[in-house]
Amino acid sequence: MQLRDALDDYKRYRHASKVFPGEDRSTTGRFSGRDGRLVHVHPDGSLRDFGYPLTDLTGLERSRFGLRVDGDVTWFDESVTATPGDAEPAAQAYHGDTGLVITEHETVHGPVTQFDLTLGNAHVTHFDCTGVDAAHAEVAAFVGFAPDGRDTQIAQLHHDDVVEVFHRVERDFLGSATGFSRVQGQVPAKFSEVLGNEPVDHPRDVTEGRYEEDRLSGNVVATLPLEDGRATLSTLLTDGDATDRATALGRLEDLAATYTDAATFEASASEQVAVTPTEDDPFANALAADLRVLSLLSGRTGLRIAGPDFDPYYANSGGYGYTWFRDDAEIALFLLESADWLDLDLDDWHARSAHSFCETQRADGSWPHRVWPSDRRLAPGWANGRLEAGDDVDYQADQTGSVVAFLGAYADATGTDAKEAEATAVGDSVDVAGTLESALASLDDTLEADGRPEVCQNAWEDTTGRFAHTTAIFLEAYATLATTTSVDQDLRAHAGDRASEVYEALDDLWLPDDGIYALREYTDGAGRTVLDDRCDSATLAIVSAHRTFDRFESVDDERLDRLVSHVETVVDTLYRAPSDEVEGLIRYEGDGWRRRDQDDEKIWSVSTAWGAHAAAGLAALLGDRDDDRADEFAALARDLLALVLPDGPLCMDTGYLPEQVFDDGTPDSATPLGWPHALRLATVALMHEHGLLRGEQVAAET
Repeated sequence: MQLRDALDDYKRYRHASKVFPGEDRSTTGRFSGRDGRLVHVHPDGSLRDFGYPLTDLTGLERSRFGLRVDGDVTWFDESVTATPGDAEPAAQAYHGDTGLVITEHETVHGPVTQFDLTLGNAHVTHFDCTGVDAAHAEVAAFVGFAPDGRDTQIAQLHHDDVVEVFHRVERDFLGSATGFSRVQGQVPAKFSEVLGNEPVDHPRDVTEGRYEEDRLSGNVVATLPLEDGRATLSTLLTDGDATDRATALGRLEDLAATYTDAATFEASASEQVAVTPTEDDPFANALAADLRVLSLLSGRTGLRIAGPDFDPYYANSGGYGYTWFRDDAEIALFLLESADWLDLDLDDWHARSAHSFCETQRADGSWPHRVWPSDRRLAPGWANGRLEAGDDVDYQADQTGSVVAFLGAYADATGTDAKEAEATAVGDSVDVAGTLESALASLDDTLEADGRPEVCQNAWEDTTGRFAHTTAIFLEAYATLATTTSVDQDLRAHAGDRASEVYEALDDLWLPDDGIYALREYTDGAGRTVLDDRCDSATLAIVSAHRTFDRFESVDDERLDRLVSHVETVVDTLYRAPSDEVEGLIRYEGDGWRRRDQDDEKIWSVSTAWGAHAAAGLAALLGDRDDDRADEFAALARDLLALVLPDGPLCMDTGYLPEQVFDDGTPDSATPLGWPHALRLATVALMHEHGLLRGEQVAAET
């Protein structure tokens, strides 16, 4: 998203009550992509690239498509009324479990079906206009590229049926299977237009006969002739240092010759699907959507962005197109567990995650705030205290703990020999055991003498203290290593001692009058040590930590009673049902982030899915002891899971889970967000494994 686009969006939505102006939202439409570009297809058929963090290539920043009949253009977006927050038109859908997006356009000249499929760094758009009733019709296209993240100081080269747009390194190509009957460039909006009160419509009408108009631009206006009522447009993003022009042009020629009908698109899309749930899998439609989303957000390194980066200028957030080790390691662990319980072949996913985590560990055994998933390099962040001289408070210790929990589980699941062989398949061999040994030392370094982690930033990244969530993650990490047979026995024994210390230290955060574990311990303005008695959905991680600890040493009855009280109280306190359209859990009491004009806290899909997972985990823990309370928490897990399943109030028609919703159900922030999708997948798998799903509910949802 370029600054001109952000300013245009600001002009359109600066007075909106449920939309943050200046953002590049993906709360409508669908994505296509796998191990390369991430292309968003809006319900009006327009395309935009979101894959820069995954590929280092910017690509398409703006586009518009329509029909040109007898010299007059009718744009597809002129018949689509969807705006951010509106219900998504039913005219767009995925083809089965694939990433092929099919969009149906109703025009005054007849129906047009648009097929969109991303193939590595190429994207192919096919228009079936056989239903158009017009003597002479063509497809009209406006596309704007931003090679190297620039929308100025760029130029075009025209090669017969291909246009090449370049700045320095990145070279983007536009091709047509039927050629172009008309093609020209168009320079960006002038300062007077950018500073005007109204947004700029594309393509612009004014050329003023400027001599540079046709070549010094990333914008292309073209018309594509129809052949047998069809036309195909291809875009290809390349690194000019790695791919020469002849190779790129040859790739476009192959795409033009191959992708000429719907059957070819459907066949190629099906080949991309790594894992397809069967009809016997519970909630097969939800599982397919979760695997699709996690695949879309993954780079070739195996690292994932948190979500499509809708806010590249940090207008209202700190950005989302990066890899957080908390989110990604928890996703990796959820996938590892779910693959075992649901018999999914995700070995390559696990190996790539393990390899990248080993490659990104710092010399002190910790992991940084966030990295670029394309090459694992340090990314912009605000919690890199351990990389800077001075205080380490601006460090999120739970991120290192989450990686340890995954790597320990991965090592145990694969065994040393298999682990090394699979890691070699994705790059140079990595030393998982050595990584874990160094990480254990890092955890010890941030563990205070009282058995709880030191003051640091929290999971939500908006405050500091000594958090129950961070403590829970440390407990899970230590307990995982204590039971990992693929590491040194002395390391296991040391981790076991630490796990017992943290287990006992959790008592320091117990609030008996409230029946919960405190959100955090902190020092107030008067220098006093205070326990924060607000409920926080992140503290639900305590349940998973205790299930892991229970494999090392049995959870005692008093602690089990406290877990029951904590989950009941937190879920009850954070639950909201502000309208008939939405219900779920807020993040924590007093959460003021991204409210816009809303008075109260917003509901989060992550928190709701976390509640379902915690309730399911507690039901399993109680069930292992034949405790009658297991049924109560199994029912709670089913109720919360239903809120994030397809047809639930927090799940969109696309199958996506947005990070947040307003009280009227309007989705907001990163969409889709990987973390709740992995939580949903893991919750279904956990409940399936322990027989906590009701058959009639599964049948209805599937």
